[in-house]
Amino acid sequence: MIYLGIDSGTQSTKTVALDLDSGKILAQSQKAYDLIEGLPAGHLEQHPSDWIDAVDFTIADCVSQLGDRKSEIRGIGVSGQQHGLVVLDSDDAVVRPAKLWCDTSTTAQCDQFTEAFGGVSGLIEKAGNAMLPGYTIPKLLWLKQNEPDHFSKVASVLLPHDYINFHLTGVKRMEYGDASGTGVLDVRTREWSAELIDFVDPKVHEMLPELGSSNLPHGNLRSELSERWGLSSEVLISAGGGDNMMGAIGTGNIKHGVITASFGTSGTLYACASDPIIDPNGEVAAFCDSTDKWLPLACTMNVTVVTEQIRKLFSWDLPELERQVSSCEPGADGVSFLPYLNGERTPNLPGGSGVIHGLNMNNLTPAQLARSAMEGATLGLAYGLQRFSDLGVTPTEIRLTGGGTKSGVWRQIAADVFGVPVVGLATAEGAGLGGSIQAAHVDGKGSYEELCDRYVELDESSRCQPNADLVPMYREKLEKQTALTVALKEAGQL
Repeated sequence: MIYLGIDSGTQSTKTVALDLDSGKILAQSQKAYDLIEGLPAGHLEQHPSDWIDAVDFTIADCVSQLGDRKSEIRGIGVSGQQHGLVVLDSDDAVVRPAKLWCDTSTTAQCDQFTEAFGGVSGLIEKAGNAMLPGYTIPKLLWLKQNEPDHFSKVASVLLPHDYINFHLTGVKRMEYGDASGTGVLDVRTREWSAELIDFVDPKVHEMLPELGSSNLPHGNLRSELSERWGLSSEVLISAGGGDNMMGAIGTGNIKHGVITASFGTSGTLYACASDPIIDPNGEVAAFCDSTDKWLPLACTMNVTVVTEQIRKLFSWDLPELERQVSSCEPGADGVSFLPYLNGERTPNLPGGSGVIHGLNMNNLTPAQLARSAMEGATLGLAYGLQRFSDLGVTPTEIRLTGGGTKSGVWRQIAADVFGVPVVGLATAEGAGLGGSIQAAHVDGKGSYEELCDRYVELDESSRCQPNADLVPMYREKLEKQTALTVALKEAGQL
């Protein structure tokens, strides 16, 4: 039996084919696409048709690679970038390009929500989360206020993975995990917050699709597509989920004590919880996961984007970046790099900027700047991990994903900064693998625990233990980075 996992992200879509008997990835395919160019600062958009074209291409490519074994395909699970706003008209045509998770043009709309509901605490009382620019519902309010002609045409609101599911099945539906990132799902009850929806427009109630369990199938593959690819009409499409929710499944993050840290362009930390984890400060997102549990999550906007800028600044390749960082003592000789090049989400600084602090005649070197950038990005994630600890979420192991974790020196920095053992994965396609596992689970092929134990493989050669002598130093450096951030923000300089 074979299950396909689709990982549709901001830069590309990947599809993998998991053989349930051997545990091997039998086929994989990837297709890249771009953001829409020429938009104002803070506006980040894509054409949903690019995702669909990439989904169709990568599925067809995997089917071709499987040859006669394509008849063994039983199910498909879809992971999609969270929070994106896909709006359809009454004929199910896309009204305008999708505003993405990284779009920060909705700061004013978030402020309107916050003021109307008595501040962050009032929003948390309604839904369990603050209202952040990345979330979906401020984008819809932005559309109403800035493009009323487009808003008047909207009949359906979907998230990116919902739209792909709709393409595959013809069914519109939302599951709890991805829906909790809209900003209007009360994560404690898994029901829509009527008051938050009404603040945008009462008509929005009719725009939102049916909401239901993440453990239920979404539907079956449309006959047009099954005929095109030569697949059975009985191929099921699982509920799918947001990329972090599906990444949790694909990294085996389905039980207490395990935390996943993603070191990509941006960064995320997320854990599994049996009950909602509500942050009164609104910094840790109180999401549902895609197994009908909960997924406390901290997101930062600046991880490998910071080290890539340093690398390009000095015209280094990746091995040279590694060598330069390794040549410096931990702590970067007192240089602190506040890594807010893209603004920031945790802490909430949508208009923030980067700061290099602590320079002197001895430490102003390319190597120290590189080390401080790598440490600063990691400390940004450690800020979120500290909030986890404050909320009672304590890790025993952190599983690393993303391009940054291919660096041995960065993995050791992560272990020393987090103060917890870290380990990479032998199975690299976390979200895509999560989609395959979810599809197998929905098809009755085992519990998540059984399936993750069989198919999620750790790379023990990448495991790093924290250096007990360095953990206190990095704790002090985190305190310094946090204090600098607060002082500069309060002074209106960040």
